[in-house]
Amino acid sequence: MSEDAQQKNSGLTARILETVERIGNKLPDPAMLFVGLLFVVWILSWLLSHLSFDVIDPRTDAPLVIHNLLSGAAITEFLSVMVTNFSHFHPVGVVLVAMLGIGVAEHTGLINSALRALLGVTPKRLLTPMIICAGIVSHSAVDAGYVLVIPLGGVIFYAAGRHPLVGIAAAFAGVSGGFSANFVPSSLDPLLQGLSQAGAQILDPDIILNPLNNYFFTTASSVLIIGFGWYVTEKIVEPRLKHTAFQDCIGDLPVMRALEPHENKGLRAAGVVFLLSLVVVFATALPSESPWRDVTGDLTSGTAPIMRSIVSLIFLMFILPGCVYGIVAGTVKSAKDIIDGMTKAMHQMAYYLVIMFFIAQFVYAFGQSNLGVLLALQGAALLKTLAMPSTITIVGVVLITAFINLFVGSASAKWGLLASIFVPMLMQLGISPDLTQAAYRIGDSSTNIITPLLPYFPLVVVYCQRYVKHAGIGTVTAMMLPYSITFLIIWTLFLLLYMSTGLPLGIQSSYIYP
Repeated sequence: MSEDAQQKNSGLTARILETVERIGNKLPDPAMLFVGLLFVVWILSWLLSHLSFDVIDPRTDAPLVIHNLLSGAAITEFLSVMVTNFSHFHPVGVVLVAMLGIGVAEHTGLINSALRALLGVTPKRLLTPMIICAGIVSHSAVDAGYVLVIPLGGVIFYAAGRHPLVGIAAAFAGVSGGFSANFVPSSLDPLLQGLSQAGAQILDPDIILNPLNNYFFTTASSVLIIGFGWYVTEKIVEPRLKHTAFQDCIGDLPVMRALEPHENKGLRAAGVVFLLSLVVVFATALPSESPWRDVTGDLTSGTAPIMRSIVSLIFLMFILPGCVYGIVAGTVKSAKDIIDGMTKAMHQMAYYLVIMFFIAQFVYAFGQSNLGVLLALQGAALLKTLAMPSTITIVGVVLITAFINLFVGSASAKWGLLASIFVPMLMQLGISPDLTQAAYRIGDSSTNIITPLLPYFPLVVVYCQRYVKHAGIGTVTAMMLPYSITFLIIWTLFLLLYMSTGLPLGIQSSYIYP
């Protein structure tokens, strides 16, 4: 391609993304957007509740019914659970508890010093793949990437003299865009496998799937996501954002200067405490009778205490080294300094809490109405009606999942519905549950980063506003759209290529159902 053609394509891409950003930022404030969506769900539930659908709800084996949320009983029930909808909304507790510990580590100066030390040994050109890789690995700690890796991506890039929004974009791409690409097994693997197995047993009651039935493919996919995420970051996202002004004086963010003797001393002490904490966790988790394990002795299942304690461990792994750093480095004079760090962190979360209140009400209403179930079932029915060749069918599973993911954010909720449809349906076409699950994982991951309905999407907007005050939904969507499109296309092609090699998708996995 000639240089003129490249510049023309680059200019066209920039104009498209600028249009997306401009239109997106004209949307209402995220909180008001979810208020509007809540009203839309109420009205649609009222309209569609008068219609009958011939699709079967796999949860009840009965025809699907849309519940009218504008009935008297539904309204009174909504008002009675409004408080618990918010207080029990999973992302709220996850973020706030983790941020209490992180706030102490940031306030005492531990994060500042640690990042400066990290930047001193990491080549600047490798910062992007390092951040994306950290985001991918963070999946093993459930939602830790959203509250830890993404904001640190902005801080690290800021400290390195690069645009902080580029760091946030790269981290978000790894954490959420590459959600199903991981070379470290996580709780997601047995969760999806269990739902796939339940769907497969509709046709074959004796079938047993391995929890790591996609492990080899997701391991290879992590290299793909890091490589193409690196390319998109530095060839598309960073050149576009370099003209976007950001605040130069942002509190106590790190700057590239050598560590002072007291900072080095504090960092070493904090490092010792951090390592000792890890040793204690691993030492207590290794015994087969460890209380960290579930009733079967598994450490990685969703019910294992260690997996349910990830956020609490993050809190401790930051607050303990943070306190030690502050005492040794002299930045902490009394216990009040620790409380001040927590208080400052909560001040920064005020806007996030307002948004989460309205998101929690929307998620509840959307689930109660059954509109999400209808969307998922109709999409699967469309795929079945088309009766395409197996290769095209796999692509269809990816695309339908990617579309549904724009409206139904929870991976487990979506696959809980779709597995009971896609898995047995494709088994009848000779496609194994392992392959169907791999296709689902691609579609589920690729559009996470462009849907405001992802519960953590508003949190990313808040991170961006720390540097660019006018950043909004459009800013984040336009920033992440190149990743989403690239991952969706390249990852799907990679699956087809992977299939052609005959390499196993994972442990005890197959492509063909006998």
